[in-house]
Amino acid sequence: MTDFTRRTLLSTSALAFAALPLPAIAAKRDEVTANLFIGTGGDGHTYPGPTLPFGMVQLGPDTDVERWDTCSGYHRTDTSIMGFSHTHLSGTGIGDMLDVLVVPTTGPVQLLPGPRTDPDKGYRQRFSAEHAEPGYYRVALESGVRAELTVTERTGWHRYTFPAGAGHILVDLSHLIHDTSDQAPLITDASMAIDPDGTLTGSRRVHRWAKGRRLHFAMQLSRRPTRITFYGDGDTEQPAGTTAIKGNRLKAVLHYDDAGAAPILIRCGISAVDVIGARANLAAEARDWNFDRTLAAARNRWATHLGSIAVEGGTADQRTIMTSALYHSMLAPTLFSDVDGRYVGLDRQVHTVPKGEAAYSTYSLWDTYRALHPLLTIIAPVRVKSLVADMIRQTQQSPYGPLVWPLQGVETGTMIGWHGVSVLAEAQSKGIEADYAAAWPAIARRSFDFTAPDLDNSKGRDLYDRLGYVPADKWFESVSRTQEYAYDDWASSHLARAAGRTADADRLLKRSGNWRNVLDASIGFARPRFADGSWWTPYDPIQLGHMPKPWWRDYTEANGWQATFLNQHDIYGQIAHFGGDKAFEAKLDALFTAPSTLPANAPPDIAGLVGQYAHGNEPDQHAAYLYAYAGTPWKTQAMVRRLCTEMYKNDPNGMIGNDDCGQMSAWFVLSALGFYPVDPVEAVYVFGSPLFERATVQLPGNRKLVVEAPGNRADTPYIQSVQWNGKPWTRNWISHADLVKGGRLRFTMGTKPNLTFGAAHADRPPSFGRPAPTA
Repeated sequence: MTDFTRRTLLSTSALAFAALPLPAIAAKRDEVTANLFIGTGGDGHTYPGPTLPFGMVQLGPDTDVERWDTCSGYHRTDTSIMGFSHTHLSGTGIGDMLDVLVVPTTGPVQLLPGPRTDPDKGYRQRFSAEHAEPGYYRVALESGVRAELTVTERTGWHRYTFPAGAGHILVDLSHLIHDTSDQAPLITDASMAIDPDGTLTGSRRVHRWAKGRRLHFAMQLSRRPTRITFYGDGDTEQPAGTTAIKGNRLKAVLHYDDAGAAPILIRCGISAVDVIGARANLAAEARDWNFDRTLAAARNRWATHLGSIAVEGGTADQRTIMTSALYHSMLAPTLFSDVDGRYVGLDRQVHTVPKGEAAYSTYSLWDTYRALHPLLTIIAPVRVKSLVADMIRQTQQSPYGPLVWPLQGVETGTMIGWHGVSVLAEAQSKGIEADYAAAWPAIARRSFDFTAPDLDNSKGRDLYDRLGYVPADKWFESVSRTQEYAYDDWASSHLARAAGRTADADRLLKRSGNWRNVLDASIGFARPRFADGSWWTPYDPIQLGHMPKPWWRDYTEANGWQATFLNQHDIYGQIAHFGGDKAFEAKLDALFTAPSTLPANAPPDIAGLVGQYAHGNEPDQHAAYLYAYAGTPWKTQAMVRRLCTEMYKNDPNGMIGNDDCGQMSAWFVLSALGFYPVDPVEAVYVFGSPLFERATVQLPGNRKLVVEAPGNRADTPYIQSVQWNGKPWTRNWISHADLVKGGRLRFTMGTKPNLTFGAAHADRPPSFGRPAPTA
């Protein structure tokens, strides 16, 4: 189903308080595996190739590099494969990576891929029999080559079975994502060389999204080629016997006169530091030529990680979606340090992590602080400890302080705010041990030093501090900036207090209330405000901004409706600002029932509309849970169940928007379990509507969290009562500290809402570090 069709379907029905009918309860999901093709269609922007959990190498097929649909390099609707590259981004809205493309084929050498609409004009190949599972991918190419892929953390493994006769393998170092905004040259400082032992090495510097990032590789083949031909810039063939080449856009062709005599294996190590690092990674992780043993190790690693949550009940498709969402929640952040601990810091210098620790890349923090990182604090706290230690180091090293969207040693500054502080503050509030005080000086500079360098994400900090908001006539995306800067102040106040900086913590805490200054209580909407204090008129919450320029927006990937509910940390303050529980509840109702009209200049990210709520994008993904704060948690239950069943499908077009490095998937995992972190820093979870009859979550120390909903069906979205470890539980929320001790969380579900469960003020979630206020 097309995105337009799904958007229309979801937006034409009003706020429903009963789930759609689903098949009856199914048996236990012992054999359920992930469907890696979920999200590879539509605008999910995922890819089906093999990687390990949080692995450096993310190997896989590339089908296109020239349209937004293929930010990951792959789209399920494409009919030809260009080749197999070693790095990919999963679910992002901007494309990059696709390093070291390998093309196994037969026939005349082709040096260009050719157009997607006519694969015969280049080295593209039609394909069939495509199969993907965690840690493994295979496909049959029209040249007769059978391609199989697997990985270790830092190496990609290929096994190519050629038909009888000659064949060749093209290594294309000029392959990368293209965009109409790009300016040449996109690749510089490229080199390739062949060693006497047959190892092919190379490097390149890429100026796409993460401008100036470097990638190095070392590649070995199980069979020596008959000959090697290098091609320089302009696809100029180099003289026979050439063993090294430099330029910008380089290629090498490895010829085999007897390619079909036996399978050809490739093992390729990569590094962001240097070729020495790539060689060392290859030597450490590829000690033999046993592809099947490497594959078995990858499968076992995934079995362990995906076994962290097991569910029973629901439908077969829902169980597959759950496992697939868990899989997609473990692709990023990606390992970035070599086996010797070296990595490229955000200061563009080479650093070494302490022994036993690691560096990471691909932090999509504007997205993932909301659900992905909270999910990891439950199912992978050891990984979180490693990530937090890395984030603290990189915060110290970055000229911009707290992490924003770092990719391959480059701070891209993409999106707004500096939400690395949220991940750190959340971990600190949940008892993850780390040297948080070490990050404080850099956080303080970002918070208070208005001469510190800015990227686009932090523009207008001085006005935000002086006026209490970012003026719409001074900076783009001003409304969202104000609210998200306020959230980062909230998170930073916790880190300041942990560092013993009480005065700074108090200043940040007070400033975190700046969200009020762009929420016009007289109309009940987030509204652009100018430097003189006046509001934009005439106001239209459907529009993205007051300026006629297409790129100038007052909201970040949102409009006035969605930005009205951006506030995550002071919900009771907003309820009071809007006139109390009933007024706030009515405003939420209006969000979910308003006409799903968007302006012509709306970005494609605003997708999955239910009224004006946009599930396919992050700004208001917590909104369905806000009813719990207003005393009507049964409305949260109904809407969460609806979103779980309507927004996710066991299909390539099964995600309503970009997966955003696992954020969309993590939302599903947590919501399907029955709870969600509206404010991760608060370290509590608001109850929604569990999707399954039983879920078992493996916790450290052989502990288990068992979430039960006996008899749970499609027509029972409403919580009737809750027990925690056998005792009645009247709250509509539970703390992280309680959950991770392990125990049994038992929901009794029903077809009709229990209007009293969780409605009392004493049973509502805390917010802004305080319990719910009394009436």
